Amino acid sequence: MPTLTKALLKSVEQLAVEAGAAIMQVYRREFAVELKADHSPLTEADKAAHVIIVRGLQALTPDVPVLSEEDTQRFEGANAEGVYWLVDPLDGTKEFIKRNDEFTVNIALIERGQPVLGVVVAPALSHTYVAASGLGAFKIVEDGQYVAIHTAPAPQVGQPWRVLGSRSHPDLRMSDWLAALGKHSVQPMGSSLKSCLIAEGRADVYPRFGPTSLWDTAAAQAIVEQAGGRVVTLEGKPLCYADSAQVLNPDFVVWGSSA
Repeated sequence: MPTLTKALLKSVEQLAVEAGAAIMQVYRREFAVELKADHSPLTEADKAAHVIIVRGLQALTPDVPVLSEEDTQRFEGANAEGVYWLVDPLDGTKEFIKRNDEFTVNIALIERGQPVLGVVVAPALSHTYVAASGLGAFKIVEDGQYVAIHTAPAPQVGQPWRVLGSRSHPDLRMSDWLAALGKHSVQPMGSSLKSCLIAEGRADVYPRFGPTSLWDTAAAQAIVEQAGGRVVTLEGKPLCYADSAQVLNPDFVVWGSSA
């Protein structure tokens, strides 16, 4: 597999930023919305970002296959080492269409079912998060500096949990889960930004009930894990990306505390 270096992380970051710039060109004007076979929305921004990222990754690592949300048919699986790129060119297309700025570009490198590198760019908010196994997790601030990020410890007894919830995908099971959690406040938010806020310690937990796909979670999972958190199923097992033929995730919870 590609060696996990700062240079590789920087190259992937630059691809995500370039894709984000293409997305913003569409975002600033009128655009058409199509519906895919699963009735999820698709815009020219999704398509433009997909082309930029896939071409860039193929040039960067020719021997590593790429699975993108916008081209699942030609993906034949991970390479012999169990490695592949997993991409959501525009995560939060519904938020993009609503023009609320809460959408991201997600790029992850998967090794034997686990995300070992992740880049998340929120182009409308000028937020960039990056992480790789052995290197740590970072937020890139305005002057281009990499600032290490870490999850927050669990709230002390009597303090509320800072909970993030899906803005466009409500689920009735959430109420029961929150009742069991205890004292809390909930902030709705779109895309993989929820996990990134947990990675930098600005929230404590994000429970997700209902369908998500592999490309929705992998990049942010790498960032959360390298920042000290967990992304696990309701049974406590880490989300796994080994079976790329099964693109839907189970229900899961993103915890800032590793306890």
